[in-house]
Amino acid sequence: MTDNKLLPPHGGFRKLRSFQCAQGVYDGTVIFCNRFIDKKSRTHDQMVQAARSGVQNIAEGSLASATSKKMELKLTGVARASLGELLLDFEDFLRQNKLRRWDKSSPEALEVRGRYQSAPSNPSALSYPSDPSAPSNLSNSSNLSELYRFSELSAEVLANTLICLINQASY
Repeated sequence: MTDNKLLPPHGGFRKLRSFQCAQGVYDGTVIFCNRFIDKKSRTHDQMVQAARSGVQNIAEGSLASATSKKMELKLTGVARASLGELLLDFEDFLRQNKLRRWDKSSPEALEVRGRYQSAPSNPSALSYPSDPSAPSNLSNSSNLSELYRFSELSAEVLANTLICLINQASY
């Protein structure tokens, strides 16, 4: 029996690694901006909105995929551009505050990438939302310790960690 559905399956964005990482970036960006960027500044608002846009456009693109692949690609591109803008904001923060930007092969960056791997050799090792170490679970009540850890990191470490996660989401 063939399945002749008019619309192909769509949605399922919560299982996408890009969505999970982008959601972790959003939560981490809110923490970062509330701690290190003046709440009344335009930069604070723009960074939080860019992080939110990354998450929302991945979700919206996934939901639109059943009716328009063109719209899915467009919204995915908007998400990637928003995350790219946010990446530049974090790099600017580090440079302007004379803080070290981790090289992608630094031990710190490798640790973050290992913890939030986008494409491990074993696909069953992907950390989906049921995994408390998944980036999307930073604000999940079952993983308050991870969120607390983020809220205790220095500006340099948190900015670099979020840069790593932005790269994971965009990969």
